Amino acid sequence: MPLPPSIPRDANGDVAFHLTGQALWDRMNRAVERIQQRLERTVATLTEAGIPFAIVGGMAVRAWVAQADEAAVRTTRDVDIMIDRDDLPAVIEAMEAAGFRHRHVKSIDMFLDGPDAKARDAVHILFAGEPVRSDDPVPSPNLSETTTINGQPAVNLDALVRMKLNAFRRKDQMHLIDMIDVELIDRSWVDRYPPPLARRLRELFDNPE
Repeated sequence: MPLPPSIPRDANGDVAFHLTGQALWDRMNRAVERIQQRLERTVATLTEAGIPFAIVGGMAVRAWVAQADEAAVRTTRDVDIMIDRDDLPAVIEAMEAAGFRHRHVKSIDMFLDGPDAKARDAVHILFAGEPVRSDDPVPSPNLSETTTINGQPAVNLDALVRMKLNAFRRKDQMHLIDMIDVELIDRSWVDRYPPPLARRLRELFDNPE
């Protein structure tokens, strides 16, 4: 995929390293801060509206990994929220009142962070008790499978591991390896899950690289 023409390039057409010093640090810090702010605005919006939800995905992984070792916390650009499907109309109303823009693209519901935002600047919605993809081995957890972390509802560790095994993309595998590395989960967890998920977790223990 070609890079946008606005990105500076060198004589060979390669991307030029054009940001240095404070400008570079500011851009890196802003990227992390905006994701955190997006999560906090979402949590505040749904909490004020009285809509049950749970934080899932990379942000939930960050919260759990931080319980064990803050040095192992990985940056994520994803803000993923799980809700009951019946609450979607109320979520749309509350989030759009807070400045987000609802979009339904390729069977995915998301909330863009403003009128000019891209899909990467969005809050992605998953539905409790439903598979994310038609070929998922198991459905997503229910909202009863949550715990409170820093005053915010997030999926409990067992449910989070199940979701990551279910998706099992490259980033999901890295999240699982992070949880293994900080000893949040060990080999005994393999026996907690049905065969398709158990095989995936065993694979990560046997071949973490």
